[in-house]
Amino acid sequence: MDAADIMMPLETEKGKILVVDDQPLNIKILHQLLHEDYDMFMATNGQQAIALCQQLQPDLVLLDIEMPIMSGYDVCQQLKADPLTANIGVIFVTAHFDEVQEVKGFQLGAVDFIHKPINPIITTARVKNQFILKRQTDLLHSIALLDSLTGVANRRQFEQRLPEIWKHSCRTQSPLSVVMLDVDFFKLFNDRYGHQEGDQCLRLVAKAISAALKRSVDFVARYGGEEFICILPETPLLGAEHIAQNIVDTVQALHLEHLDSSFNEVTISAGVASIQPQNDVTWQTLIEAADQQLYLAKQNGRNQISGLVL
Repeated sequence: MDAADIMMPLETEKGKILVVDDQPLNIKILHQLLHEDYDMFMATNGQQAIALCQQLQPDLVLLDIEMPIMSGYDVCQQLKADPLTANIGVIFVTAHFDEVQEVKGFQLGAVDFIHKPINPIITTARVKNQFILKRQTDLLHSIALLDSLTGVANRRQFEQRLPEIWKHSCRTQSPLSVVMLDVDFFKLFNDRYGHQEGDQCLRLVAKAISAALKRSVDFVARYGGEEFICILPETPLLGAEHIAQNIVDTVQALHLEHLDSSFNEVTISAGVASIQPQNDVTWQTLIEAADQQLYLAKQNGRNQISGLVL
């Protein structure tokens, strides 16, 4: 993945905006003003807004402050407290120009204010500016969480994602599997072919692993050196082992020469661990189990998988 690949969403994707207001007329005004440039969604109360933010992941929320039951402040506070929604840009919409109110909004994490009655030129400009800033921030965040050599996620991103997926699996009572992967005899490969060829080998292996993961919820990261790791939500051991074997077969099918390997070509080994996550168990337990299974796959001859249910 290069910079052009990462930049493309900034240039081609329409942004998503959620308008939250208990008065349908106000929603209609903002929808008419912005719908040609953005995909528009709407909510009429705070709870609905939070649920839609979790589901849709909008770029921006245009949030009315004065609503019954949950105020806009309450909604903003909950959005910023949840890692899943914390990065959504919140623009408060208010009928009052009050400095104290604005200070409170910014302290809660809002990025801007729009005042009623809506001025089309000011509102359009402020929304556009915040949308551009949001996409630029997302871009920088994405680059920081990518492995620069292979283009897949880096370990930092993996260690952010797994706890979130673990919590989700606890709530939904769904199985979660991890596959730990390691390129066989990689030091010998580097010694014979050089580090440039070693880097190219890792790029091709990463691409093969990514191609073997068919679902958008599946996740691959470079764990370190020649190690990769996959998170497979809602996947029991049998399904995870099938995916792991497919990855092992896909890498071998590349037929990359490796004369210092017992297979004469590049292969990988895989350790698979599956668990039904519980709140009283840590996600590190799953990683340790996958690592142990990877060790067994290596011990048993490499170019194979080993799996375990916790």
